Amino acid sequence: MDRRTWERVDAYFTGQLLGPDPVLDAAQEANALAGLPAIDVSAAQGKLLHLLARTVGARRILEIGTLGGYSTIWLARALPADGELVTCEIDPAHAEVARANVARAGLDGVVDVRVGPALDTLPTLDGPFDLAFIDADKQSNAEYFRHALRLSRPGMMIVVDNVVRGGRVADSYNADPDVRGTRAVAELIAQEPRVDATVVQTVGSKGYDGFLLAIVK
Repeated sequence: MDRRTWERVDAYFTGQLLGPDPVLDAAQEANALAGLPAIDVSAAQGKLLHLLARTVGARRILEIGTLGGYSTIWLARALPADGELVTCEIDPAHAEVARANVARAGLDGVVDVRVGPALDTLPTLDGPFDLAFIDADKQSNAEYFRHALRLSRPGMMIVVDNVVRGGRVADSYNADPDVRGTRAVAELIAQEPRVDATVVQTVGSKGYDGFLLAIVK
């Protein structure tokens, strides 16, 4: 099977199970107009994040890597009215777009966009959080995971995006910094007794990749 088949299947299930969403469509349009890279999660993946947040009964969510706020909206919609989502974005221009998208979605009361390198922001945060979504520079994945674990509680879910890298993650000789960063977080988790984890490989409109899912014991 090829990518066209994956895209057709994605479109079918998105149409059947998600339906139209003008708010999210407007966010994607705003991101494109602002020149943001088209590296958001897909609609189906966004819905997965939303369902995971609901599954753990999330009241506080940590997101590392905001971009234009598309995944932020999916996650924030899972929160109760008095919930909180803290999202870290290094690029001020991206953060400005994200804030506008979040406000249009009516979620600015629960979303706190922090601007600056996440490795500067994370030490200033207090836990616990109920879910963390890591989707920023892959070279820092291991450090992001350590911070998420520090801010965790038993039962917290930590989701790391883009861990399959089109299959390249299995190549131990691959010198790509993103591959090396992904392997580093996998090796860290393998030695971490406080979490249980697995990886779900994905195909679809975003190609071949996957999520790492970890639960804090």
